[in-house]
Amino acid sequence: MISIASEVARTLPAPPIFFGLFTFGLLSVLLYVVLRLDRD
Repeated sequence: MISIASEVARTLPAPPIFFGLFTFGLLSVLLYVVLRLDRD
């Protein structure tokens, strides 16, 4: 029973490509902000 519950809990709430794109966008925004702050 425990092994069945662990299999069910392992499913992602969204496709993996979404997490990759979200992380890429977030890091791009953070890099942009850091570079803008460095220029001042």
